[in-house]
Amino acid sequence: MHDVVIRKRVTVVEEILHEGGPPPAQPLLRGAALCVIRNPFAGRYVEDIAGFMDDLTPLGIEMARGLLTALGGDPSRIQGYGKGAIIGSAGEQEHGALWHVPGGYAMREILGEAKAIVPSAKKVGGPGTRLDVPVTHINASYVRSHFDAMEVGIVDAPRADEILLALVMTTGSRIHARVGGLKASEIKGQDGLR
Repeated sequence: MHDVVIRKRVTVVEEILHEGGPPPAQPLLRGAALCVIRNPFAGRYVEDIAGFMDDLTPLGIEMARGLLTALGGDPSRIQGYGKGAIIGSAGEQEHGALWHVPGGYAMREILGEAKAIVPSAKKVGGPGTRLDVPVTHINASYVRSHFDAMEVGIVDAPRADEILLALVMTTGSRIHARVGGLKASEIKGQDGLR
């Protein structure tokens, strides 16, 4: 068991009114909750790291709740999500994989009926590194209109012995989505894909 030592939290919400075309009835909201924590495995190889996922679970729930609140508080408005991690240079990419369960399941729990796998990205980088967090529809990964990404990062993070954890949620599709494919209105909701 490891303590989760937090240095910094950031919440960002974008309000997208249009992308050059007609404004939609409701602006698209796209938000990210970021948290910078100490990496308990920095600077050394540790074989058994999986237990840290349990330690991160309460943080995942807290971040998901906070992000939902920042986006208006109504779970039924959230249509897309994603997660990611940037690992400081004294860590390894696998340390970012520890965020898969606590980050993904936290959002699914907070949103209630989300069926699709939460897409993810992770990489090792220094302070100021940016990460494109992939976004898909919360109930069907094949809904093409919701294929998106939100770039996240913090200017002074992650330091070498830190991990920057990220959760992303959106209230809709890309603002002028019009390239076909499975529509949100056609979701069958059976397997998280269609």
